[in-house]
Amino acid sequence: MSRSEYYGEMRAIAREIRAQYGLISPRVLKSDLRRIYKDQEIKIDLWPHKLRGLRGAYFNDEVGATVMLAKALPEDPMVFTMAHELKHHLVDREFPTSFCDKSNESEQIEIGAEIFAAELIYPEQDFVGDLKSMNVQYGACTPEILVKLKQSTKTTLSYSGLAKRAEFLGFAGANSLQTFRGWKKLEEQIFGTPLYKKILLNRRGFV
Repeated sequence: MSRSEYYGEMRAIAREIRAQYGLISPRVLKSDLRRIYKDQEIKIDLWPHKLRGLRGAYFNDEVGATVMLAKALPEDPMVFTMAHELKHHLVDREFPTSFCDKSNESEQIEIGAEIFAAELIYPEQDFVGDLKSMNVQYGACTPEILVKLKQSTKTTLSYSGLAKRAEFLGFAGANSLQTFRGWKKLEEQIFGTPLYKKILLNRRGFV
């Protein structure tokens, strides 16, 4: 099986899991993944210690399947990492241990897990349809468009994931979005300061 065929199979499996567990929107939450984990009999170990570059790991031994997750991960990266490790459980059980960090991110098995996770959260076909409904032409996607897309869909696929996909599908030029670093600042410029931040600023006496 070629790499492209393998990655296509990972997308197909992700769509099957979405259908099996009733995921109908691009807003997949930690509670959705916990529900799937429970059904798949996967234990979760929230790791409180900081391990450089490590987001998660999958273990399958005599006591069953366990996913270790970096406890400090924000919501979107946590959802993505849980989806990433789910792929290892569904497809890679012949490997008793799998680590998700920068040291192996270029390996086929890990790229496949990234593709599976992105498809599980926000299917590629839906992503394309949503951009086209916004009249976004190929090669014309900007950071502002992705901010508006994320806000309108409430997707839990991160800006990094959205940028990578937009470039891969030709909606933006290579590295035109993935190198952008001001997503949250841009989000506030377009939509204003979020309520939770206003409350925090008020409590600290800045408002």
